[in-house]
Amino acid sequence: MTTFRAIVEYDGTDFSGFQIQSSGRTIQGELEAAIQRATGEVVRVAGAGRTDAGVHAIGQVVSFETSTLLPVDRIQAAINRWLPFDVAVREVARTEPGFHARYSARGREYVYTVWNGDERPVIDRRYLYHCRQPLDSGAMQVAAQILTGCHDFASFAGQASGNDKPDDTIRTVHRIECRRDREKIAIVVAADAFLRHMVRNIVGTLILVGRGSLSESGLKEILESRDRRRAGRTVPPQGLCLTRVWYDARFDVKGV
Repeated sequence: MTTFRAIVEYDGTDFSGFQIQSSGRTIQGELEAAIQRATGEVVRVAGAGRTDAGVHAIGQVVSFETSTLLPVDRIQAAINRWLPFDVAVREVARTEPGFHARYSARGREYVYTVWNGDERPVIDRRYLYHCRQPLDSGAMQVAAQILTGCHDFASFAGQASGNDKPDDTIRTVHRIECRRDREKIAIVVAADAFLRHMVRNIVGTLILVGRGSLSESGLKEILESRDRRRAGRTVPPQGLCLTRVWYDARFDVKGV
């Protein structure tokens, strides 16, 4: 058996998330079906990030094992042949035995995009959250730095149960940036790992800062309170995209 690592891009709009479920289309389900048709083998795919329904990715990493005799330079095309239009494998490479896309990862980066203008967007509506009220992205950028470092992020954790419930809510955020380009505000969050809805809850809270209804000290109090009820709302999933996963011990704070 050979272990492979692949980079996957997808539009999550019409999916029930990455992980296979009892009903609904999933990224994992589509990948496993395509790999089976390409190799003739039943394969289990592991993903670095179990993105929720409606969340997109341009840098999702998956791993799988197969004994296929297909040359590595033909595997990508063979898989893509059987994938639907809203999922594509961008790279495939052999990797070391024991590599696991999720458990071997040292960190992940997400970008949440807000459209901050009076008129609703049309062309990019599936990939943006529309916020009409003017936002001070500079204030959001300054306040966001309170969240960098190792903290207990219970105030920004969504509800989880069963195997998805974390043993603890301590995470290390390496970088948060709020960048404006005209009407678009991109909020970049890179961390060692994320709690369920953590990025969407952070964004919902930073929007309160941008509106002027939450101060820097107020954000710090929310973080320290470990009380989800004090933080902002969970913004919709369509603005969120998994952009990068890294496996080296050191994180490049400048990003890609």
